[in-house]
Amino acid sequence: MTNRASISKRALSVAPSATLAISARAKELRAQGRPVIGYGSGEPDFSTPDAIVEAAIRAAKDPMSHKYSPAPGQMELREAIATKTLRDSGFVIEPTQVVVTNGGKQAVYQTCQVLLDDGDEVLLPAPYWVTYPEAVSLAGGVPVLLPTDESTGFTVSVEQLEAAVTDRTKMLIFVSPSNPTGAVYEEHQIRAVGEWAAERGIWVMTDEIYEHLVYGEAVFHSMPVLVPELAERCVVVNGVSKTYAMTGWRVGWMIGPPEVSSAATRIESHLTSNVNNIAQAAALEAVSGSLDAVLEMREAFDRRRLLMLDLLTAIDGVTCAEPLGAFYAFPNMRGLLNRPLGGRTASTTMELAGILLDEIDVAIVPGEAFGAPGYARLSFALSDADLVEGLTRVGEFVKGS
Repeated sequence: MTNRASISKRALSVAPSATLAISARAKELRAQGRPVIGYGSGEPDFSTPDAIVEAAIRAAKDPMSHKYSPAPGQMELREAIATKTLRDSGFVIEPTQVVVTNGGKQAVYQTCQVLLDDGDEVLLPAPYWVTYPEAVSLAGGVPVLLPTDESTGFTVSVEQLEAAVTDRTKMLIFVSPSNPTGAVYEEHQIRAVGEWAAERGIWVMTDEIYEHLVYGEAVFHSMPVLVPELAERCVVVNGVSKTYAMTGWRVGWMIGPPEVSSAATRIESHLTSNVNNIAQAAALEAVSGSLDAVLEMREAFDRRRLLMLDLLTAIDGVTCAEPLGAFYAFPNMRGLLNRPLGGRTASTTMELAGILLDEIDVAIVPGEAFGAPGYARLSFALSDADLVEGLTRVGEFVKGS
């Protein structure tokens, strides 16, 4: 007899977000009085710039904000996003191609819902952001993982893509700068991947949410700009969360060909109606305003990434490729496995993360969450003092074991 009260297979198949879970656990332990330092959070430690907050306050007092607004976003914001996209990446779009979403996650989810049918395969370079495979699976798609490591700078090659493609391949998920590795593809690499996808007739979803967070000689490039012939089969995902320290405001967007944007609007009209009007007003101020605050945050992140790199590589058993973008380091921690640490031994980075949290109150996200066992993601979007204190604890813990 069928148990009609049971949870759906679809819901049961979704893994919880490991990054949010680690951050929540760290906050819970801090509330208990433990001096936990968390490297798990994927959000800037800065406050949202004042001008953006003031725009939201004005919107809250405007009666028009108290009513429904268009499902794909207020037209003024969509126009501003189109202008911002041209300014920041050189991609020429129409405002009607923009669909404003409740954060970048909804943009990823809706892209998969619009493009994928049951059994469609999606090429997904690993390490990957935790949400990508779940969004693919929820749309009935099949993630096809393409492993990368330090030897390739955590970038995927055309040869790998060609070897993985089948007659069921529908889409490639591409991200540069990368969460979780901090990798930034060079111009010739992006062009090669884009030209390959265009020739193959494969859709590309390119996540550009870290576009402004690149360091040293690294340069951000937008794939549909480098490969214009791909634009008709490309969806760009972006948002205000990382660039403007607005993770809690929940405003993102997707940019696609007209038929994709129209389909996404239909889905969103039933899924959420419009994005919060006050948050949209804040986002309008963000994308229309100066990038001065962004540059200040990037300068701080740049200093912290170099500091974190030095501290990580000083730990016996840890190596780390230099992160060139976003605000994460992705160290190889295999040298800490299968050796005594404080009277315990970890055989996986998942177990290692548990030991570090239990023994020295340091929270990291194990590589298993990103399809990369043996590694870990550490955010350097935290204060200099906490960054140093936490990794000093790890170094002393390893040295004393």
